[in-house]
Amino acid sequence: QVQLVESGGGLVQAGGSLRLSCATSRSIFGPYVMGWYRQAPGKQREMVATSTIGDTTNYADSVKGRFTISRDNAKNTVYLQMNSLKPEDTAVYYCKLVNRGSIYWGQGTQVTVSS
Repeated sequence: QVQLVESGGGLVQAGGSLRLSCATSRSIFGPYVMGWYRQAPGKQREMVATSTIGDTTNYADSVKGRFTISRDNAKNTVYLQMNSLKPEDTAVYYCKLVNRGSIYWGQGTQVTVSS
């Protein structure tokens, strides 16, 4: 079993920045994908950004050019740098790990962007 521990959420004004972190509770073996998803009130959870061990990244169109996902494989940690934040980025952000057919989710961290 793997636990994902997220940190870095908070309240920020529009145009500001935040950096989210997601660390795994143990080392991960084999190919894996880590990513960030978000869920706003009344909406479905959506993909924000993903990163494979080969450093292939994928972003939602709504965050391209503003958000950057990165990973530290030695620390089994993935980051999400969020710049130029908008009120519509307000949501609970979840970290996700896919490894050897298993899917793990973090507990979520709230990001609130005020106008």
